[in-house]
Amino acid sequence: MLVIDNDTVAKVLTMADCIRVQEEAFKKIPTGGAIHRPRIDMYMPCAIPDGYFRWGSMEGANDGYFAIRMKSDVMTWPKTPDGGWTEDKHCIKPGTYMGLIFLVSTRNGEPLAFINDGVLQHMRVGGGAGIGTKYLSREDSHVVGMLGSGGMARTFLEAFTCVRDIKLCKVYSPTAANREAYAEEMTKKMGFEVRAVSTPKEALEGVDIVSSATDSMKPTYDADWLKPGMHVTNLGRREMADATMAKFDVVIRQGTAGLQMKQTERFQAERGLSPAAYIGGSAEEMKRIPEKNPQPGFGGDSPEFMDRGKGGDKPDFADLISGKAKGRTSRDQITFYRNVGNQGLQFSCVGGLVYEKCREQKVGREIPTEWFLQDIRD
Repeated sequence: MLVIDNDTVAKVLTMADCIRVQEEAFKKIPTGGAIHRPRIDMYMPCAIPDGYFRWGSMEGANDGYFAIRMKSDVMTWPKTPDGGWTEDKHCIKPGTYMGLIFLVSTRNGEPLAFINDGVLQHMRVGGGAGIGTKYLSREDSHVVGMLGSGGMARTFLEAFTCVRDIKLCKVYSPTAANREAYAEEMTKKMGFEVRAVSTPKEALEGVDIVSSATDSMKPTYDADWLKPGMHVTNLGRREMADATMAKFDVVIRQGTAGLQMKQTERFQAERGLSPAAYIGGSAEEMKRIPEKNPQPGFGGDSPEFMDRGKGGDKPDFADLISGKAKGRTSRDQITFYRNVGNQGLQFSCVGGLVYEKCREQKVGREIPTEWFLQDIRD
């Protein structure tokens, strides 16, 4: 059995491969060649007065591999004097995080690997955005408007370059030093100009691909900034303004993002940034967690929720590639790829690829498989 850290994942995994294996896995969902369970979070009060403990997990299986991705976080939702509102997280102390992928064989049940999820998490989300861009953006898309300057913004841009001939990226994030550092780093890495700009509107002016990759709890751009011919992808549901859905001519979901379950006081849709949340604590403690996104069209608008609201009933990637749904049919259409759903499957297909590459290259730390086996039937 292998223990695979983030440095090793970064060495063996390329974005082109990350996109390829996800696309192959998504295509197998309709025939049962792949399956996934959407993300579910569990909340309990923590030691921080304005925070909450959150356990998150998701599962998927394809091509002989099953993966469960697990996260242990303390969540806070800080607001800034200038009106900013974000979601923050840590494990034990700020700056440290706990996320693991447990990979097993579906052929014989053998435990295969524990993989740190940091690099793989950023890569799989960026790769998902790349798939949407490949199928829905205009083929002559060359300019990206990027909102955000963190890890996801880096992998999003890298993924776009795998499927389109990108020649310019304009980036905005609220902290000038962060956007300037992003611009300098990504210009060197990508080989084209990445330009830091001073407002989000400037970042989106005259671009072909709009990308919002932030942890914002509020919209990062106005619907009126979207122009004919653009392709849009985002990281979070709350990044999009109320009127945005009405601007889209084509909407494709990556996959099913939630569960069709009746909501109760203890099971709720879209608390914080959780698609599905089981919540512990008193009624007063639960007030720490931001309420369901009030914007229409991005989750459940009925008590039965999940993923069947005004935006949740849209076709998914499997519908698109099977011909059941149409993608872009004209240059002037504004297209949107909802880059959520299939998360568990992303971890099994990309995690399986990482495991195979580590075995081929003889990297990763070997530990005894016997540590995880027993002779007591459970």
